[in-house]
Amino acid sequence: MKKIIIFSISLFSLGFIQAQNIDDALRFSQTNLNGTARFSAMSGAFGALGGDFSAIGINPASSVIFTNNQAGVTLTNYNIQNKSNYFGLNTKNNDASLDINQAGAVWVFEDASTKWNKFALSLNYDNLKSLDNSVFSAGTNSNSVANYFGSYANGIPVNILSDYYFDELYYNEQQAYLGYQSFIINPATANNPDETNYFSGVPSGNYYQENSLESTGFNGKLSFNGSAQYDKVLSIGLNLNAHFVDYRQSTLFYEENDFVPTTTDYSVNRIGFSNDLYTYGNGFSFQVGTIYKPTNELRFGLTYQSPTWLKLYDELSQSIYSVSANNTGELDADVVNPNITMVYEPYTLQTPSKVTGSFAYVFGKRGLLSFDYAINDYNNIQLKPNNDYSGENNYISNVLKTSNEYRLGGEYKIAKLSIRGGYRFEESPYRNGKTIGDLFGISSGLGYNFGNTKVDLAYSYSKRNYNYHFFSQGLTDYSTIYDIRNNISVTVLFEL
Repeated sequence: MKKIIIFSISLFSLGFIQAQNIDDALRFSQTNLNGTARFSAMSGAFGALGGDFSAIGINPASSVIFTNNQAGVTLTNYNIQNKSNYFGLNTKNNDASLDINQAGAVWVFEDASTKWNKFALSLNYDNLKSLDNSVFSAGTNSNSVANYFGSYANGIPVNILSDYYFDELYYNEQQAYLGYQSFIINPATANNPDETNYFSGVPSGNYYQENSLESTGFNGKLSFNGSAQYDKVLSIGLNLNAHFVDYRQSTLFYEENDFVPTTTDYSVNRIGFSNDLYTYGNGFSFQVGTIYKPTNELRFGLTYQSPTWLKLYDELSQSIYSVSANNTGELDADVVNPNITMVYEPYTLQTPSKVTGSFAYVFGKRGLLSFDYAINDYNNIQLKPNNDYSGENNYISNVLKTSNEYRLGGEYKIAKLSIRGGYRFEESPYRNGKTIGDLFGISSGLGYNFGNTKVDLAYSYSKRNYNYHFFSQGLTDYSTIYDIRNNISVTVLFEL
């Protein structure tokens, strides 16, 4: 009989083998349609227009298009509906949150004595991506989570899993330790400390499984912007961006096989495995952009967005319980809770660069049409130091691709009232187009000019399907998630 070790101390420990992967890299590389209500209502098609705080985040030349000093703040209600299909069983989960996703100010300076006739400085914060989410999946599978622990354990001697404390182990050994100490996996030969092969302690059959995910957090960007206009025709701008990441994720995986006969040799018929991850950090990026206005009606924009270099920190705590039949046939509950938060060595995530080309046509004071086309180079995502992540980086470059993004927006004015609408389409970052599918979105909105104050309202809808893998190895089956987002934004603008 194995000894179940339950730690009661709480401490922080440094891990040397980390668990970052492609999912973590994409989480902070992709953005949502966030920003001012006018920006959202037109699906973000603002690269050639300017004159909007969130447009500064698309093209830094946008700030000099403002006609006067302004300040603005945007409040957004996020509503996410996740429909899951896992081995034919459909489940649904909703999540809602309310956040300030934009706040900024711009100062405009004019000088008619030179062809560099106008300058602008601005400071703007955008929540690039709300990380609040809730996903629940359930279904019956013939593959047990025991295979997850076994995939890590094979090759590790038994004495490593029985004689060492949890915080003394590498990440792969910790996963094996949790499975071994909870009877989910067993050594191929008993009483052999050098044994490196393991078999499942879960009887074969079908298993009812549930996986729930709850997350909160944000990926924010603070832009320090400067721009200038030459001869009222050419505008150029520069953004220096500070990035902030704060993300918390809790997952609970549950498995039971009550319909499979349980023997009296500690075969397991119920498992609960919880993981709590906290990722935080900061980073830097820059953008350069230009807007060219050959006529009063035509506008062209071009922007280069550098990669974002994020320095991230991960903290992970894990616990597991299992229920098995002991030698007398009675059920025993075994708990392995190290009560240890693993603090991993910091690492750098380099997100993809982005190039955006834009076109707009302005119908005098009556309205406008705008179109943006962007290229996201996802296969150049990198985790660093490269020596530690060479395998993952090679995998990223092989499975991800360059993704195209299209945004179309329009606005029509009736006196002081503005009516807006937009459409956007973003290709999958995956070469197979399935792991994460294409994104489709539409939007609409209204704005009213009260004089020194403007109020804008926007509604945006988007949908995207993706495959959600509960684990990266062993149990690699996935649920298909149908992600539907309905957001409502309100912006208030003040002339200074």
